[in-house]
Amino acid sequence: MEIKGKVALVLGAIKGIGRHIGLALAGQEAKLGLTHHDWEESLPEMRTAFARSGADHLICRVDLTDRDAAAAMVKTVADRFGGIDILINNIERGGWPVVHGPYTQKQWDLEMATTLRAKQWVFEAALPHLKASPEAVVINLSSIAGIVGRSGPAAPVFNEGYAAASRGVSLLTETWARMGAPSVCVNEIMLGFVETRHGPHTRGWGLLTDAQRQAIVDHTLVGRMGTLDDVSRAVLFVIRDAPFMTGAVLRLDGGYVPGGEKMSPMPDGVEQNK
Repeated sequence: MEIKGKVALVLGAIKGIGRHIGLALAGQEAKLGLTHHDWEESLPEMRTAFARSGADHLICRVDLTDRDAAAAMVKTVADRFGGIDILINNIERGGWPVVHGPYTQKQWDLEMATTLRAKQWVFEAALPHLKASPEAVVINLSSIAGIVGRSGPAAPVFNEGYAAASRGVSLLTETWARMGAPSVCVNEIMLGFVETRHGPHTRGWGLLTDAQRQAIVDHTLVGRMGTLDDVSRAVLFVIRDAPFMTGAVLRLDGGYVPGGEKMSPMPDGVEQNK
């Protein structure tokens, strides 16, 4: 897809990954609908960054866990720009065990409402606009929590509710790919430890011990955290260069999932010793 002139709706664009993706799309001359809800202290910086980008954009404050509010926001963006071609479904609540401790019903419900259901509300409202586009792309942002859960070095970071919601996103991705076919490609980028998501620029990271932080890096095959540029480059690849891919999950985790203990050398084997 040629991004120039396309309309992109980017959820959770007030800071971190969402804002970086929005600015990357601005650099490709997309028109932007951008949402935020909380983190009000980051709003001035968001406004300044997108104003400087020169992109035609609209910033909407909306509670995406409210189905009616989500639908109204989608209509506002589509009316403002004449349609929607790209949806970046970047919204979640991650309940770090090291931050939140044992579950409460409120925390569980918030994770499900935000990480899982809000994506559904936005997609169902956006689908008619996406289908009206000659070519459209949806990208769901999820987490490797849906694979590893509360295990290994990730145990202080991923709780069961967040992990279950993240796994559910993959089911939505496959279902929406069927619903959007043939003109709407729906794919998922499953994130590992990124600097502003589960990483050093988050509150929970500072609560981990040095040993816990190092264990996460050691378990990651490339030996580092993901960066915002890593994420935005993957997003641009899916939009621009992968028109034959839909219903797929692109795992962007630096090799955390297959990582772990170092491999021992291949033994000679009994046949070599005869």
